[in-house]
Amino acid sequence: MTRRAEFEMGLFVVLQFMFMLYLCSSEELLPEISPDTSPQPFLPFIAPSPMVPFINTTIPKLSGLCSLNFTASEGLIQTTSHNCWTVFAPLLANVMCCPQLDATLTITLGKASKETGLLALNRTQSKHCVSDLEKILVGKGASSRLRSICSLYSSNLTASSCPVINVDEFESAVDTSKLLLACEKVDPVKECCEQACQNAILDAATNVTLKASEPLTDNSVRISDCKNIVQRWLATKLEPSQAKETLRGLANCKINRVCPLVFSDMRDISGNCSNELSNQMGCCGAMESYVSHLQKQALITNLQALDCATSLGTKLQKLNITKNVFSVCHISLKDFSLQVGSQESGCLLPSLPSDAIFDQDSGISFTCDLNDNIPAPWPSSQSSASTCEKPVTIPALPAAASSQPGLYNEGVTRFGIFVLSLVLVILLS
Repeated sequence: MTRRAEFEMGLFVVLQFMFMLYLCSSEELLPEISPDTSPQPFLPFIAPSPMVPFINTTIPKLSGLCSLNFTASEGLIQTTSHNCWTVFAPLLANVMCCPQLDATLTITLGKASKETGLLALNRTQSKHCVSDLEKILVGKGASSRLRSICSLYSSNLTASSCPVINVDEFESAVDTSKLLLACEKVDPVKECCEQACQNAILDAATNVTLKASEPLTDNSVRISDCKNIVQRWLATKLEPSQAKETLRGLANCKINRVCPLVFSDMRDISGNCSNELSNQMGCCGAMESYVSHLQKQALITNLQALDCATSLGTKLQKLNITKNVFSVCHISLKDFSLQVGSQESGCLLPSLPSDAIFDQDSGISFTCDLNDNIPAPWPSSQSSASTCEKPVTIPALPAAASSQPGLYNEGVTRFGIFVLSLVLVILLS
């Protein structure tokens, strides 16, 4: 490509991002919500229509040394590129991007085993395949930082420490009928509590580890590696859509058990909220400031927000804050997730697996649940950390969306500026 062509392409990208910034800074484009009505589910559009030509325009040059048939997994890869769309990948990483990327790799490896008879690649092939997949995803609009965002390593495609990769050997070591019965049809809600499929995968992985000739100091590492092999085998027995649903459902069971937010120093809250809440205004100001810092970290699910509220409340109690400051300061679960536009309402993602949606006219969007104004519960001695024994009722999916689509104002603007600056630096270098 000539220098002039590079400049024109760069200018085209810059103009697209400038237009996106203009759209995102215009409050007229944000949906109006009457103060007398409850907020409706919100569909924040990550990429306005001017960005649509920028997607699906790059045809990457692949190594030609990867044995995986990525063309056969086109649908999965397309969904992954949407879930991991460029600047929003870090915000969607925990809930959408990385789980979908893992499922895509697992299913693609499973498909390949039907021809090769192997459930893993060697180190050399895996390096080429990871590189090729990354190029394909970036060419479709995904972030170029997926390796760091999702800890995507070439070892993810190998057997690691698992001693069995041959399909025939695997099937001789595992009760495959029991495994299929438990995982063929997984209810994404019941599975997280009953763990029927998860236990079957654990049993199968444990049996496979017995084939190892040399024991490990920590056998849990080997069991974890063999779980990946088990899931790849499962992917060969299920239709791709069913395999994706199963794998994403299993991943969400883990996702919803843990708060992904990082809690920084709480001295300001401790100083303002102690002494039986003598300074309520100062306390609530400190709480609002602290929560506003938390909510900028990521988009999280309903159940993750509950985990985060429990974690924060427990930490505050350890600082001898005995009053329910969540209630006093009107902290709700939505306050723990990224805020949407001028509504200042947190975008809580569904606790069940969901994907970003691509539309040819409007770009990429995902569904936020803004109907559930659930107060953040203050931890008590009866509080349970189990997802199956939550102290409040939270719907797994948001109510049917009836509001107009809107733009993700603050988030898009912030990340858009970063990308625009990066493009300008590249052009001027």
